[in-house]
Amino acid sequence: MSQNDRTSWDVTNWTRRDDAMVEEAIRRGASRRDLLRLLAASGVAMAAGSAIMTRATAAFAATPKKGGSITAAGWSSSTADTLDPAKASLSTDYVRCCSFYNRLTFLDEKAAVQMELAESVESDDAKTWKITLRPDVTFHDGKTLTTDDVIYSLQRHKDESVGSKANAMAQQMETFKKVDDRVLEIVLSAPNADLPIILSLHHFMIIADGTTDFTTANGTGAFKCETFEPGVKSVGVRNESYWKENLPYLDSIEFIAIPDETARVNALLSGDIALAAMVNPRSIRRLETIDTVTLSKTTSGNYTNLNVRLDMAPGDKKDFVDGLKYLVNREVIARSVMRDLAVIANDQPVSPNDRYYNEDLKPKDYDPEKAKKLFEKAGVLGQSIPIVASTAATSSIDMAMVVQQAGAEIGMPFEVQRVPSDGYWSNYWLKAPVHFGNINPRPTPDILFSLLYTSDAPWNESRYQSEKFDKMLVEARGTLDEAKRKEIYDEMQVMVSEDAGTIIPVWIANVDALSSKLKGLQPNPLGGMMGYAFAEYVWLDD
Repeated sequence: MSQNDRTSWDVTNWTRRDDAMVEEAIRRGASRRDLLRLLAASGVAMAAGSAIMTRATAAFAATPKKGGSITAAGWSSSTADTLDPAKASLSTDYVRCCSFYNRLTFLDEKAAVQMELAESVESDDAKTWKITLRPDVTFHDGKTLTTDDVIYSLQRHKDESVGSKANAMAQQMETFKKVDDRVLEIVLSAPNADLPIILSLHHFMIIADGTTDFTTANGTGAFKCETFEPGVKSVGVRNESYWKENLPYLDSIEFIAIPDETARVNALLSGDIALAAMVNPRSIRRLETIDTVTLSKTTSGNYTNLNVRLDMAPGDKKDFVDGLKYLVNREVIARSVMRDLAVIANDQPVSPNDRYYNEDLKPKDYDPEKAKKLFEKAGVLGQSIPIVASTAATSSIDMAMVVQQAGAEIGMPFEVQRVPSDGYWSNYWLKAPVHFGNINPRPTPDILFSLLYTSDAPWNESRYQSEKFDKMLVEARGTLDEAKRKEIYDEMQVMVSEDAGTIIPVWIANVDALSSKLKGLQPNPLGGMMGYAFAEYVWLDD
């Protein structure tokens, strides 16, 4: 072995053995000069020492740190904000539920099912499921988690008086049996292999048995609720008895909503907030040049859609709905409205990220002349049609303006009615004849179709009704034959695209902007802000 070989071998082994020493020195506040002295004393050459310092510094920066408090801002809120997971409908609700409660399962960044409060979720036939809970999990009030809490939490979704947004999905949970304090059995009305995924949805957070008061939150989550003012803010403080080791990192988090996107970005730049959710594409170029800001991009099936109610004029005329689908210029929306942070969609909710996506279903071309003929056939050409839009539904105002301009060129006037974000979801969404929605990602076609398109779907935005569609969904849900399931879902996507009154022009890439000091934010298939669960996992790097 030559002297050079020996030196190389010694340095390599030194770095393997003592990288942690340099990282610890950095953690104690050592300067670059201090580190060079440390390396020189160990006989490491300057070139090798620089590489060691770079690696150790990166490792130190990636190491979560405890302490600190942040304020984060979403884009919509309402006086109807709730701490009841069953009634959650806005991103602000989801963030708070993820902070204060836990689910039985959750989806990781690769959309794989992981266990949370459940130690295991097992079934031999996809109909009878055995759930075993983790031991020694406690609620914020000190009560130990048992199967009674799980059964109560899941069963109340089936009670119509609760008003659960997951009522339709929960109806398949036919019976619940307590085996002991840690084991329960759920029997479904029909086989559903997706149950572990369904249990990862925000609505299926676990609350304490008998809970009816949601003026505060008593969960098992990473933060305890200190303050909750609907439509204003919430404040959570670290749960010192949290069952997940070393989590959370933050001492506290305040969550608010700033509906105006410009104001939200300015609040981030001024240091008033550490995270600005759902940044508009217009702001991204500006933010990309600022060193103190980091952008987190998530492409997971989020979309803003134009809804036409089929049970009200003018949507009760199919030719009007079809004409509108040809008048929506998807290329312009993707390029100009979304600044290329979008993928053109085909008027159905299953995104290209999903293994069941129908690649053969093409988006409708922009064809204003064909749209004009269909409007004439419907007897509405020349009539002024209101389109309700709001900043509450991401980029909906800009999308409405694109439609309005295209309509003006063929003699089809559309009146864009801009309404406030506060109260939009309770006063206009699902109610106005023509209006916009904004749907957060869901991990399976079954969940999307159950929430949005079956005859009893709680969020049936266009009032689409099809007995055939309902039966097909049940069939797909129960089969373990993947090829058959894909075939059914393909046809269902075609049915929605052709017959429902929901126009989905693009899938939006969600971009959150955050202080460069805020670390740990990762993409998640359930949406931006780490699937709304960011509070538990982020930390401050001062």
